[in-house]
Amino acid sequence: MYLTRHLCADGPRWAVDNRLLPADVTLAGLLQRPQASLADFLRELPAGPAPAGTLMAPVEAASEVWAAGVTYLRSREAREAESAVKDVYARVYEAERPELFWKAIGWRVVGHQMPIRVRDDSRWNVPEPELTLVVNAGLQIVGYCVGNDVSSRDIEGANPLYLPQAKVYDGACALGPGILLSSVDRLRDLPIRMTVTRAECVVFEGETATSQMKRSFEELVGFLGKELALPQGAFLLTGTGIVPPPEFSMQPGDRVCITIGALTLENEVDRQPRLPEP
Repeated sequence: MYLTRHLCADGPRWAVDNRLLPADVTLAGLLQRPQASLADFLRELPAGPAPAGTLMAPVEAASEVWAAGVTYLRSREAREAESAVKDVYARVYEAERPELFWKAIGWRVVGHQMPIRVRDDSRWNVPEPELTLVVNAGLQIVGYCVGNDVSSRDIEGANPLYLPQAKVYDGACALGPGILLSSVDRLRDLPIRMTVTRAECVVFEGETATSQMKRSFEELVGFLGKELALPQGAFLLTGTGIVPPPEFSMQPGDRVCITIGALTLENEVDRQPRLPEP
C-alpha cells in the first residue's frame, strides 16, 4: 500500500493507493497503530476520489525526522577524507552505538519536485541519498520513503561539532514522494541510485544497495527509541553509501534524482529558502 499527502482545496489530505482518505485521517494517528493491523485498517477506511491537489512531502508539521551517519563503509571513508579529526568516523563506524542526529521537524521537510538548497556560507555541498524508515509509536518499521540528507561537507569537515549547521538548515531535508508500506525484510537489499544533472548533462551518478549497510534497520531504530518516546512515530534516514568525489559540489539549477526500490524523489537545487506549506 502506498500513502501520499496532497494539498487539496480543503487543506492537506492523505491518500492511499491514489484514493483520498477521510479528512480526519492523520499520519500521527496511523503511526499509533501496530504494524500488523495498519494495512487492514487502511483497507477498511472509506476511500474517496483520486487526489487532485499538489503532492506534498509525506510528513505532518510535527513529524520528527532523524538520521543515522557512517552506516556504510563508503561514508566512513569520505568523512575521514574530509575531516580534520579523522579517527572520529573510524571509531563510530566500529562502535556498538551508532551515530544518530536530529535532521528536521516536519514543516521544514520538502517533497518531490520541491527545491532543496545549498548554504550561502559553504563551498562544498552534496546530496546524500538514503533509505528512510517510517517508524510507528511502538518502534516498529512500517515502511519507507526516499530521503535526501543534503549536507555541507566543508562545514562538518572543519569540526564534527558543526554537524548541526552542516545538516540542519532550510531546504536541507527532502522526503518522498510517498510512503510505501512494507515489511522490513523487503527493505534489506533495495537498489539505491542517484543521478545529478546540470544543464541537461549528467555530472554525477552512483549506485549502491541497502545490503551494503553495516548496521541493521532494527539496530538503528532500537537505539533511536532507547531513551526517547516517539508518540507520533518518526522518520529515520539510514545513512548514505553514495558519495560524490571531492571536486563535486551542487550548484543552483542542478537536478538530483534518487531512486530507491520502487520510489523516485527528484528535487532541483536553489539558493533561496522556500518552505513548504504546513
